[in-house]
Amino acid sequence: QVQLVESGGGLVHPGDSLRLSCAASGRTFSRHATGWFRQAPGKEREFVAAIFWSVSITYYADSVKGRFTVSRDNAKNTVYLQMNSLKSEDTAVYYCAALRSGTYYEKSNYDYWGQGTQVTVSS
Repeated sequence: QVQLVESGGGLVHPGDSLRLSCAASGRTFSRHATGWFRQAPGKEREFVAAIFWSVSITYYADSVKGRFTVSRDNAKNTVYLQMNSLKSEDTAVYYCAALRSGTYYEKSNYDYWGQGTQVTVSS
């Protein structure tokens, strides 16, 4: 079992920044990558970013590339999502998840999910 807890969401203005955290516990060694997904009202959950723990390779959705940065602190078993230049279309519930196997951008390949944290970008 892997437990994931997100934090750091909130209400911000366009252009502001936020940093989300995803704290992992349990059998974290059994999973080698963490992904961030988001789901806006009435939309499908979509891939945002992913990081592979051992090699620190990162991947991003085109919509966030250049604005978001995913990083990890192995000692704290925590993954971060730094979000800069936020836009109204970034408004969503953000989830972190542990990759079981397969491609990093497919949500069906993730088997452990956090509860989500709300990010609202509004003027």
